Amino acid sequence: MATTSTFQAAMAERITNPVAEFSGLDKVTGRITTFDVYINETVQFGALQVTPKVCYSRTENEAPRTDGFVEVDEITLDRKIRRIFTGWMFADSPGLNAVEHPIYDVWLKDCKQKSEVPPPDQRN
Repeated sequence: MATTSTFQAAMAERITNPVAEFSGLDKVTGRITTFDVYINETVQFGALQVTPKVCYSRTENEAPRTDGFVEVDEITLDRKIRRIFTGWMFADSPGLNAVEHPIYDVWLKDCKQKSEVPPPDQRN
């Protein structure tokens, strides 16, 4: 019974965030770019389209743990979209569930409540 209450307490401390912060590496140039993506919004990084579905963090009094469920599609040279990743990304273990692509790496850095980028519904 203690395991169930411990699990419920841990789940109660999970914070749902509206913004996922990613880093992307262009392996050709060596340039790393950090970018914010709102939940269920798709942002293009190189030939990849990144769409976070959820982004969770924990309260400050817990051990840091940030995870998100993400979909990544590749735009091929013949302009077709091909899903190359669907799954959980963990900010504290970026290599655990990595996007495997010959030119680009993308990983989750953080989950945030706010972004300097305006939400999709407030853009022109």
